[in-house]
Amino acid sequence: MNEEIKRRIDSMKDVPAMPNVVIKALDVVKNPNSSIKELGDIITFDQSLSIKVLNIVNSAYYGFAQQINSISRALALLGLNRTKNLIITVAMKPMFSSEKNKKLWEHSILAAVGCEFLAEHLNIRDCDEAFVIGFMHDIGKIILNMQDKDILAKIQEFVDDGSDVLETEDAFLQTNHSEVGAALAKKWQLPILLTNVIKYHHNPAKSSVPVECSLVYLVDKLIQDKFNPDSIKEEYYQALNITLDRPDILRDSILKRATSLLGELAK
Repeated sequence: MNEEIKRRIDSMKDVPAMPNVVIKALDVVKNPNSSIKELGDIITFDQSLSIKVLNIVNSAYYGFAQQINSISRALALLGLNRTKNLIITVAMKPMFSSEKNKKLWEHSILAAVGCEFLAEHLNIRDCDEAFVIGFMHDIGKIILNMQDKDILAKIQEFVDDGSDVLETEDAFLQTNHSEVGAALAKKWQLPILLTNVIKYHHNPAKSSVPVECSLVYLVDKLIQDKFNPDSIKEEYYQALNITLDRPDILRDSILKRATSLLGELAK
């Protein structure tokens, strides 16, 4: 970790803490002796979380044929990792509540859904794990968005004109969202895989997990507002061992799938 970035994060008073419920959920999942009941206990202890989980489980996103009326039934259908994903998504939403972070929230959900979708249909890796790496990849922007709004507007102006986002952030802030995100992930003690993807999702070739980083890289390109299929480097298709003649069709599928989840989470 860059020590200067770590020092800057540690010195900031408003850096968000990882929600306690997420810490508990991650601890349960990484313990091979854990049971689904332990995750259920975490959810049922928090009434608002219980209600939100049930609402999402019964949404079109999951498409279960029958109404799910209990947390235990929901968890039995979802399993350990998908339940963890729901907890992370719901519990971390308050971090994205400021006006600056609303667009980041939507982008994070789109990336999560896109990574899950590709992982499932292309058999790239575990789709539940893919959801989390998609959701968390831009977490460093939460910290960058705490900077002066005029500087942020200038950065966005350059990026909209075609400048590289990391180079532009480095020029204005002497750091970038990938570096800051990786430092924040270490502060939160997130898994090594997640930390690596957060740091290298713009440069998968530099990563020790190039497949996962390439997955996020591809999805990140597909879900951009100003989608440009020519911006996707061929080497990252190759890293995933796929070819896409019509990336616009894949983009539409991801956006359509994400709509129901975004709608439910907005309530």
